[in-house]
Amino acid sequence: MKKKNFLKAATPYLFILPWIIGFLVFTLGPLVFSLIMSFFDWPLTGEKAFIGIGNYIEMFTQDDQFWKSLVISLKYAAIFVPLNLILALFLAMLITQPLRGVKVYRAIFYIPAVISGVATSIIWSWLLNSDYGVINYLLSLLGIDGPDWLVDPAWALFAVILASAFGVGTMMLVFYTDMKNISTEIYEAASLDGAGPARKFFSITLPMITPTLLFNLITSIISSFQQVTLVMLLTGGGPLQSTYFYGLMTYNNAFKHHKMGYASANAWVMFIIILILTALVFKSSSAWVFYESEVKAEKKKKRGGK
Repeated sequence: MKKKNFLKAATPYLFILPWIIGFLVFTLGPLVFSLIMSFFDWPLTGEKAFIGIGNYIEMFTQDDQFWKSLVISLKYAAIFVPLNLILALFLAMLITQPLRGVKVYRAIFYIPAVISGVATSIIWSWLLNSDYGVINYLLSLLGIDGPDWLVDPAWALFAVILASAFGVGTMMLVFYTDMKNISTEIYEAASLDGAGPARKFFSITLPMITPTLLFNLITSIISSFQQVTLVMLLTGGGPLQSTYFYGLMTYNNAFKHHKMGYASANAWVMFIIILILTALVFKSSSAWVFYESEVKAEKKKKRGGK
């Protein structure tokens, strides 16, 4: 009897066992191992030596590139994150409209999200080419002399941001799913009160999707700091290191300069920065994120008080 009860209790864990093994081997294991490596002078080939916090001291006091790359990544995140959210929200609003052929538009807007980073970089290297690029050609039709997107330090970062926003489809669908769950009766009641489209959006739609907005904000912050593939293939960190992102610096330290210990320290500093930013977002969420369950509980509490 006890054996039967044990098997019954263990069955759910057997189903998730493959995920647990994968998490331990491919996520938690490398995470812990990288922390250990960060305290060593660990070349890709050769003898490793324990140096304590030497990598972290070098990073903060001797490596000027660390600060430059960090500033570039922060600048990229400051522009990319709000742009990504606004664009995803706009497209989500667009595909919720009862328009003819709206399903086709949904597919068109989402397809770029499933394209690999390599393919995306190739597409945008063609579009942004200063000699035969489509974007500069369209600008020339308007009488505008297009910039050298990928070779001008003043425009290279913006070009990477533009290419990064190409994959906004997943975030768009997350917003779209949440918007479809909003009851139409609320909008109908607002229409009877004379509310226009703008008032409906800011008074109904936006407050009710704030939990989803919080989720997309956090994931967008994380992805902005982890941007490597696109910038590596599109600009290589240039011109004049104007797009030398923190993630690219970490990658180069590991696989180009063969400083695995130092690169691990870079990665852990990035992890801490992302953790701090995420904590700040969560801390501020109590002022602008509204959960339906909390609203119902508050209404119930007020009724009980009466």
